Amino acid sequence: MGKQFKEISESHIEFVVKQKIFFVGTATTEGRVNISPKGMDSLRIIEPNRVIWLNATGSGNETSAHIQSNPRITLMFTSFEGKPLTLRFYGVARVIHRNDPEWENLYSLLPSNSGARQIFDCDIDLVQTSCGMSIPYFEYGGEREALNDWARKRGPEGLKEYWLEKNQQSIDGKATHIKVRNT
Repeated sequence: MGKQFKEISESHIEFVVKQKIFFVGTATTEGRVNISPKGMDSLRIIEPNRVIWLNATGSGNETSAHIQSNPRITLMFTSFEGKPLTLRFYGVARVIHRNDPEWENLYSLLPSNSGARQIFDCDIDLVQTSCGMSIPYFEYGGEREALNDWARKRGPEGLKEYWLEKNQQSIDGKATHIKVRNT
C-alpha cells in the first residue's frame, strides 16, 4: 500500500519513464483548482528532488498563473498497464520563461518542441506511492501530433501572438506574465 519517501528513487524514475501521461495539480489560495493532463516526452528528473517539465502552448495557462501566485505543485503518475501503482511528487515550482537566464540550460535537457512556452522547475519535498489497484487498464495507442503540428504552422511569431491573445491570465484572472517575459 502507500509509502512516503524524502526523494525520488531509481525505481520511481524507472516507473515515471514508462508512463505516457502524467497529471499536474496547482491552485492559488482562492479560485479554482487546476488539474492538467500532460503528455509527450516533456519531463526530466534531473536530481533526486528536482523535476523539470516543458509546458507546450495550449488553450489556457492555468499552471503558470497558479505557480506564480502560489508555488505549490503536485505531479501524479499512474500505471494504466502492468503492475498497479500511483506515484505523486509534492513540492514547489518556479516558472522559467524563454528570456530567463536558466531557459537555455534547462531546455537543453529536454527534447526540442516547436510549441515550447515555459519550463516548470520543481523542487520535490515528498514522494508518495499508493496502490493504484482501482485504476483501469488502458492500452497506449500512440502520440498525438496535432499540438506540435499546430505550433509549427503558427511559427514563433504566431505563437507569441497567441500567447498575447490567449495566455495572459488564468480563468480566475491571475496574471501569467508571459507577455512581459517572452516577448
